[in-house]
Amino acid sequence: METNQQAFITSRSHALIFIVVMTAAFILTGCAPKMAGNINHPVTEPDVIAEKEKAEDAAAPHELQASPPQSKCMANRHMSMAGAAAMDYVVIQHNTEEYDHISENEFKSVAENPLSTFSIDVDTASYSNVRRFIRYSQLPPLDSVRIEEMINYFTYDYPQPAGPHPFSVVTEMSQCPWNRENRLVHIGIQGKSLDYKNLKPANLVFLVDSSGSMSDTNKLPLLKKSLGLLLNELSASDRIAIVAYAGSAGLILPSTPATQKQKILAAIDRLQAGGSTAGGEGIELAYKVAKQNLLADGNNRVILCTDGDFNVGVSSTGDLVRIIEEKRKDDIYLTICGFGMGNYKDGRMEQISNAGNGNYFYIDSIREAEKVFVREMRANMFTIAKDVKIQIEFNPVKVRAYRLVGYENRMLAKEDFNNDKKDAGELGAGHTVTALYEIVPVGSKQKINESGELKYQNTVVSDSAKNSGEIMTVKLRYKPPKSDTSILIVQPLEYQTAALGKSSDNFRFSAAVAGFGMILRDSQFKKDLTFKDVIALAKKSKGKDSEGYRAEFIELVETCALLKK
Repeated sequence: METNQQAFITSRSHALIFIVVMTAAFILTGCAPKMAGNINHPVTEPDVIAEKEKAEDAAAPHELQASPPQSKCMANRHMSMAGAAAMDYVVIQHNTEEYDHISENEFKSVAENPLSTFSIDVDTASYSNVRRFIRYSQLPPLDSVRIEEMINYFTYDYPQPAGPHPFSVVTEMSQCPWNRENRLVHIGIQGKSLDYKNLKPANLVFLVDSSGSMSDTNKLPLLKKSLGLLLNELSASDRIAIVAYAGSAGLILPSTPATQKQKILAAIDRLQAGGSTAGGEGIELAYKVAKQNLLADGNNRVILCTDGDFNVGVSSTGDLVRIIEEKRKDDIYLTICGFGMGNYKDGRMEQISNAGNGNYFYIDSIREAEKVFVREMRANMFTIAKDVKIQIEFNPVKVRAYRLVGYENRMLAKEDFNNDKKDAGELGAGHTVTALYEIVPVGSKQKINESGELKYQNTVVSDSAKNSGEIMTVKLRYKPPKSDTSILIVQPLEYQTAALGKSSDNFRFSAAVAGFGMILRDSQFKKDLTFKDVIALAKKSKGKDSEGYRAEFIELVETCALLKK
């Protein structure tokens, strides 16, 4: 009996010694388990390894492929069986990504709310961020899905403007794919393409986050590659300056002619990640440099490249927004390029972008960097109209209720439409903007939230409305880039009865993207719409797809369909 007890004690001691040794090894190699910051979307180290290997294989002939960060503790994958057994627990990356809550637009009664007003949005960050989640076999967080940004990621075949205005406006109406009893109205804006023979010079100041959180492969290293791509697109009259904060602090490169490529590339190469993130100080310095080199008849722009994780000095979203609102008075525009994952602050960057007469992109790969900085660089960097607002007046004889699909963060009060002091979105050269309204026709039995009859007022419908075939009137206001006075455009839309199959590719593809976003957000309005329905609609309306973006969209929907299974 004593022999058995002694053997048991010895065996137990050996087990304890083994555990202590392995724990010490984990600590020395930086492999202590991390608690998950987002239990809905955990990223395990084995998953990271598998996806990293896939990314490396896919990127073999290319220079760089964005991928999740890899832990040091997985460097030696071929460990002994005993060591492997000791790592049977799940290691979870700490996740502090943040997204602002979105309250979905609901149906509004035309009798009570005849006007719908919003600011245009040409941001595309939500789509590429959603794509990042799906590529790593995860459904995106609900609030990361902004449907208008998904729709506007794609360009549409709208006519170039022929009149005095810098953009054209097209409207179309057909059946609503997710509710055939309702109608869907498609509004499209096409910005005038640039005259490349008479380009205005650019004064660009890159504000680079070089803090410790930017060290991952898909952050600062990808950013440096992206800047190299942009450099090849600039003309001899353009200038570049680089301001960094944290690891590489201060003015890294004074305003320099774009022709001095080696000097600029050397400055980019010197950027190193390390330290905390004093975003407020960096913004102040970047705008100061931009103002010192202001081109009176040129394009003046600060381009902020960051993961949004500011943590030193002025770092609250409200304070940063107030700084940007003050700086935009100098006619210096803002572009934000988001990078990375794990600590990404999407809501903060969207708010800063909206406040700064700017646009917002998420760079998830070198291919997306090429899209933003090469293929669409002129459209993204050159503003042709600012403070662009849209106001729709619905005809109560034709429309019982309506809802704007997306644009929740861009809604304006009806009084803001005629107020030239109210900030709104900017339109770049060659940009397209698309918005969709779901319409409940008069006579529909669909339940709509209404406040009821008023005691002191009655709504009176005019004779012109009764005798008109118009379903609504589209009104737009915009300012030329150097003006503070807006210009009004008015365009009515006649009631149309075309079946969905007879509608344009523009109409059906934008509806497919909107439907995909509604499913991802688990919208209460999606009815019985399925991924299969979205795929069928997108395939039939893919149209011209020279860059392959629409084909990629279909693949993403197919991937989500598998994930849902």
